[in-house]
Parts: sequence; structure tokens; C-alpha cells
Amino acid sequence: MDIDFNKYNDGLVPAIIQDNDTQKVLMMGFMNEEALKKTMTEGRVTFYSRSRKRLWTKGEESGNFLELKSVAVDCDHDTLLIKAHPLGPVCHTGADTCWSEENHNDNFLLRLQEIIASRREAAPEGSYIASLFAKGINKIAQKVGEEAVEVVIEAKDDNETLFLNESADLLFHYLILLNAKGYQLKDVVQVLEARHKK
Repeated sequence: MDIDFNKYNDGLVPAIIQDNDTQKVLMMGFMNEEALKKTMTEGRVTFYSRSRKRLWTKGEESGNFLELKSVAVDCDHDTLLIKAHPLGPVCHTGADTCWSEENHNDNFLLRLQEIIASRREAAPEGSYIASLFAKGINKIAQKVGEEAVEVVIEAKDDNETLFLNESADLLFHYLILLNAKGYQLKDVVQVLEARHKK
């Protein structure tokens, strides 16, 4: 990777941090060659702090580290794009991002997938999703089958509202089944993409 650390007098280049999963821009910092080397070696994003005049690993005080996923350099070789997995809020104010945005996916299906995962983990009382997980894989698979049959029945009629509602139910329960089997929507998309390439 060819990075022009000498372009600016201080030897620093901007580093834009983006969430690897949600694609939200989380923050921006500066790196010198040593900070980048440490980031690559340790797998946690490290900056050069201009105010502290030293290397600073994000999360060294708060525990909200940024786990490195990938590094890319722009066309002018003077700005880094770092994709990472944040272990908590990124901004010192406690916000998810330094622009006070919520760090979740703007794609609603992916957001729904995150909600399903969080309900499974937290198992809040009264949660329909948590109750399905508690009943096990057979019940979840059965619900997908029931919803699929209802979609077929509604497809044969001309009631658009019922057809779309049953389709939504099927998709919702399918996302629960994917989670129960340890998969995500992206795993299915990868299969479809691979078929398309053939």
C-alpha cells in the first residue's frame, strides 16, 4: 500500500473510519506511519493524537475499541479509509458516531435482522421473537412453512393487501429461521451472486 505520509509537513494523513457492517462513517482521525503499522499489527485502530502528541489507540480508556477489518488508500495516496467493527459508542460524547448518528444499517431488512439477533440474545419478556427462539428450530421452521402456504393461497386471489401482508410475514419468519441456523441474509445473497456469475 503506497501512502504519501510526506505530503503534509506533520507526516499525518486523514483516516476515515467506517463501520464494516452498517457502512456508517463513525469518525475521522489522523495517522502517521507508526500509527498505521500498530493498527495493522494489533488489529485495533490507532491514531496519532495531535493534542497528546503521541499514539492513541481508540478505546484505550473507554474500552470502546475499533477492531480493524480493512484498510484502503485513496487515489491521491494521502487519505485512508479504514473499515472497523466498533465495540461500543465511538464519540467521546457517548454517541454512536462523531456526527451523532445512530449506527445502524439504513437498509431496513438488515436492520430487522439486527433487531431479531438482539431479541434472541436479550430474550425480553413478552417478545414474540424471543418466544419463537425459546420453542426451538422445529417451531421456527414450522412457522416459515405456514407463512409460505399462506402466501401461495393469497397469490391465487386478488387481494393485494393480504398478499403483501402474508409476504411480509414470510420474510420476517425466514429471517428468524436464518438466525436460528446461524446465518444472515448476506449468506443467501452470496449464493445468489455466485449463481448469477455462472
